[in-house]
Amino acid sequence: MTQTHTPAPSLAWSQALQTKLMDALDAAWAILERSDDPAEIRRVRDRAKAIGELAAMARKVALIVPIPRKPPAAAAALAPVAAQAEQARRALDKLKGGRRGRL
Repeated sequence: MTQTHTPAPSLAWSQALQTKLMDALDAAWAILERSDDPAEIRRVRDRAKAIGELAAMARKVALIVPIPRKPPAAAAALAPVAAQAEQARRALDKLKGGRRGRL
């Protein structure tokens, strides 16, 4: 079985999963409201805990989104800053007496 690299989950996927999890919690809440059986309440609490863990993991997965790259115009705007930094390094080397490390 081969796996292909898929892009980050879409907004539709996240919303659909959130809807399913909310529906499951609503169903668990309804059982809690109408039941006095301790065993059933324990089962519902375990189910709610599992739903919460799934929601936390889904949130982490949904946050795995590639960092958007800056447009080329922004990179060109940084070129003067880099040139200025290089000039400052050269001036500092001159003040230090070249590459010999003297002050």
